Amino acid sequence: MSRRGTAEEKTAKSNPIYRNRLVNMLVNSILKHGKKSLAYQILYRALKKIQQETETKPLSVLRQAIRRVTPDIAVKARRVSGSTHQVSFEKGSTQGKELAIRWLLGASRKRPGQNMAFKLSSEIVDAAKGRGDAIRKKEETHKMAEANRAFAHSR
Repeated sequence: MSRRGTAEEKTAKSNPIYRNRLVNMLVNSILKHGKKSLAYQILYRALKKIQQETETKPLSVLRQAIRRVTPDIAVKARRVSGSTHQVSFEKGSTQGKELAIRWLLGASRKRPGQNMAFKLSSEIVDAAKGRGDAIRKKEETHKMAEANRAFAHSR
């Protein structure tokens, strides 16, 4: 039993323009070296570009992309009797969203292109359509979890 109290769950704040927690989570993940205003600029430019390309609401495209990239199960390395196994386990909704956002940003950073807003918008549109590097990463994770299902008992 812990002598300390349990940690309170923090809820993500909503951003000023779209009033959406998902957008704020994305901004906080884009953030580098504490430059939040630059992260907001990148995301807002990307959302504007998505609106121009798809001619739909950019938030719905973003939600759809994150829903498609969010993994149901993931793998974690566990050391069991001297050997390391990849053990599959189910992800919670918040953890899954965080992972999806991390994969989207990682895939967009790897893309060739001129600026981050352009790369991020194209990756979000691709993920919403069911293709792109982030979707491939999710499928790889699912395959690895399926292959290592035998070790699921050693959680």
